[in-house]
Amino acid sequence: MALLYVELVSPERRVFAGEVRSVLLPGVEGDMTVLPGHAPAVTALHAGVVFATDAAGTGCRAFIRGGFAEVGPTRVTILAERVRPIEELTRDQIDEEIFHLQLERDGTANPEIRAERDVSIARLQAFKASLSL
Repeated sequence: MALLYVELVSPERRVFAGEVRSVLLPGVEGDMTVLPGHAPAVTALHAGVVFATDAAGTGCRAFIRGGFAEVGPTRVTILAERVRPIEELTRDQIDEEIFHLQLERDGTANPEIRAERDVSIARLQAFKASLSL
C-alpha cells in the first residue's frame, strides 16, 4: 500500500510527522483529501481541522489556524500559523481563535480578506458546536 509522508508544523512546534494513507485539509477553495500520487499543489488553508489516517487506519486530528500546505505525490508539508492537537483543545481556545479572526476581519477593508475570515469564523463556530467539550 502506498503511503504519504505528512509533516504538520507551526512556529512553536512540530505536531506530527509520519506516514499516512490520506490527509484531509481545510483548503480555502474547499476541503481537500490528499492521497498518495496526488498532483503537486500549494494551497492556502482556513482555520479548521486537519485529519490524517495512518497506515493502521487510526485517525489523527489537529486544529490549525490557517497556513499553507505543499502537496506532492509522496509528501505533504503543512505549515500552520497555530496548531493544537484536538486532545489539547478547549472551548475557550476556540472562542479566542474566533475573536482573533473577527479582529482581523474588522481591521481590514479588503473584501477578499474579510470573506476569508468570515468563512474561517463560520467553520470554527460549526466545529465548536460539534464538540462535546
